[in-house]
Amino acid sequence: MLRASLLAAICAAGLPAWAAVPMWGQCGGMTYTGDTVCATGTTCVYLNEWFSQCILDAPTSTLPSTSSRPTSVASSSVAASSTASASSPSSTGFVTVSGQKFMLDGEEFTVVGENAYWIGLFDYGVADVDKAYQDIVNAGSTVVRTLGFNDVTPADIAEYPVYYQSWSNGTGTINLGPNGLQNFDQVVARAKAHGLRLLVTLTNNWSDYGGMDVYVQQILGSTYHDLFYTDPQVIAAFKKYINGFVSRYVDEPTILAWELANEPRCAGSTGVTTGNCTNPTITQWIAEISAYIKSIDPNHLVGVGDEGFINDPGNPSYPYQYVEGTLGIDFEANLQIPTIDFGTFHMYPESWGQTNDPSAVGWGNQWITDHAAMGRSAGKPVIMEEFGVTIADQALTYAEWYDTVISTGLAGDLIWQAGSHLSGGDTPNDGYAEYPDGDVYPIIQQHAAALKARG
Repeated sequence: MLRASLLAAICAAGLPAWAAVPMWGQCGGMTYTGDTVCATGTTCVYLNEWFSQCILDAPTSTLPSTSSRPTSVASSSVAASSTASASSPSSTGFVTVSGQKFMLDGEEFTVVGENAYWIGLFDYGVADVDKAYQDIVNAGSTVVRTLGFNDVTPADIAEYPVYYQSWSNGTGTINLGPNGLQNFDQVVARAKAHGLRLLVTLTNNWSDYGGMDVYVQQILGSTYHDLFYTDPQVIAAFKKYINGFVSRYVDEPTILAWELANEPRCAGSTGVTTGNCTNPTITQWIAEISAYIKSIDPNHLVGVGDEGFINDPGNPSYPYQYVEGTLGIDFEANLQIPTIDFGTFHMYPESWGQTNDPSAVGWGNQWITDHAAMGRSAGKPVIMEEFGVTIADQALTYAEWYDTVISTGLAGDLIWQAGSHLSGGDTPNDGYAEYPDGDVYPIIQQHAAALKARG
């Protein structure tokens, strides 16, 4: 039975609703057994071996491709959505790094944008995904950071319309179905149509959407969070998931980079650890996992996804201190790992207790400045990939921080988080969401333009 929104889209496009496969429907794939003939005005486009989709024919042209490999999303003639910006560049080459700059096809690529963790985790229709992406494009964004994981167990699988790995009796199984990786195929395809790149995170330090603790509990029956970084069985299981997910998109330039984890720390949501986790524990894990990703995918960049904690024990500020058994992140040491291409850091002065001045502006400016300096020292790009405050003068705070990003030469930034008004209601709002009709959105637009102009 067709969704009401999909049926409306078909009618609006003037396509026959009785066609075998409607617009945006699946028309092929390794395990697919349904119809392969698309509705008039659409073409069955190969996205990867698991998923082909009926895409609306472009009225005049299709997105160009420079890929020489015909089996990637990049080499398909995916037509841009009618809501996509006409000036948006298509994903035609892989983003690389040169010194402290991101590069694309021999020119500097500006990393600026928003986080939208939710875009591949909820049962949004294609029209809503396009609306969300267009709001992000209109903000001046080039990059969207999102999640490439959702681990579920039999106890909670019914709660999630979309998940990427299910666990039972200590074994994880990747979901290749329409509510699994085929759904992420669509997330990638629609980002591509809007000229956006995706920064994809592969697991979570926290309990939201599964993450590290599910691996440890399912495989070892343990509550010690830090065993995720050291136990051979757990590491092997995570590598298995990485192989299944990352290998699917090796040839897809819409993926800007892979990130090992969201905010890895020695301790997770429960705070329970063995007590043996130190900075070198996680640094060694980063080196091993990043090297593994490079071994199966030489095309894409790799980052950590960490909060950027700095190992300066004499500093009175908590995020600059190593706290035994809880943090385990040494930003400067991790940036030196050869298979880490760029640095990442987050900034939440309120939740980190850094609110000596009313809006934490001064502390934040120093945090940005210090990470930019470490990037220069390492000769690698560094991005502030999450940041936010919820205070009354939020807009002023962001404007100040954006000025510091520009002046310090930081490679880029991604605000937490994008917000959109969709057909079924607003996207998730944890107090940080920035909607197109809000006070912060114009500031995001102005900053994106300034960062691109800075070069």
